[in-house]
Amino acid sequence: MMALGDKENPPAAGGPERHVPVLLSEVLQWLDPQPEEVFIDGTFGAGGYSRALLERGARVIGIDRDPDAIAGGQSLVKEAEGRLILVEGRFADLDAHASANDFDGVNGVVLDLGVSSMQLDEAGRGFSFLRDGPLDMRMEQAGPSAADVVNELPVKDLIRIIGLLGEEKRATTVAHAIDAARKEKPFSRTVELAGLIEKVLGRSPKKAQIHPATRTFQALRIYVNGELHQAAEALGAAERILKPGGRLVLVSFHSLEDRIVKRFFQDRTRTRGGGSRHLPEEEVPPATFELLTRKAVEAGAGETDINPRARSAKLRAGRRTDAQARDLDIHAAGVPRLAEFHGLGG
Repeated sequence: MMALGDKENPPAAGGPERHVPVLLSEVLQWLDPQPEEVFIDGTFGAGGYSRALLERGARVIGIDRDPDAIAGGQSLVKEAEGRLILVEGRFADLDAHASANDFDGVNGVVLDLGVSSMQLDEAGRGFSFLRDGPLDMRMEQAGPSAADVVNELPVKDLIRIIGLLGEEKRATTVAHAIDAARKEKPFSRTVELAGLIEKVLGRSPKKAQIHPATRTFQALRIYVNGELHQAAEALGAAERILKPGGRLVLVSFHSLEDRIVKRFFQDRTRTRGGGSRHLPEEEVPPATFELLTRKAVEAGAGETDINPRARSAKLRAGRRTDAQARDLDIHAAGVPRLAEFHGLGG
């Protein structure tokens, strides 16, 4: 087995900080990679999961919609000597990407549904309310930006987006404040929006460490990138491309994502319909997955001390049966219907 470099592994004393893949040991436990098996890392990012799979002798198709991530992964492609294929695209199309590379089935799929730490750390990408940068948030670096959404969407749609995707209880207050401010001057910088929200909502003494703009920025990021649509569609794509016995591992970072994953597995592992004493039991197609995790797996104290991002992570996993893949209704899976805006929402 080829020994790969140390870019994702702990540095030597005095060396640079590394990217830390969340729940890595648990991901490997449930994927159980074997030499020459084929895996899809649907959220390549800095390549943490892909590198670990390659270290186990597996073959990997790494997918990322961010061109910076694909460019940054080329050194790993060279190190892997033909066992890593990188694809710039959306993980919702992961089955099509696998087929385009002559794989009609794979042994495992892993998806880290959170925003990349590389994107958060780069002020110019506009994801963070703690760093001044353009109000952008586009993972693909194309299409409508967060500034477009904030400056152009009607107030009623902003309320719904901030309330549903950010789970912000004071969404109406935030949206009306944005509307009043944008009439004077359109938003263009992250700190402008974050400062307005902090001024309007104030700081809660009980949650002093949580910035008041956190939920609104989350909502905008999810909406701009269609993250919930992509997550739901990726689950259906994984169901179609996994071989019988193939493993699906999902790592989510907030309740909206985890709810979709949980509902998907509940539906796909169900073998009996609801029914009642007055109505016959509904007919249910054969289960397409067997649950590997009965409840969400969370990071232990040791990992969260080293990697604070892991504190909100939840892992769920399932094993593909030989039943035929089903059609997927993303809204039934938990994706809310939102206002359409130049290809966003819906």
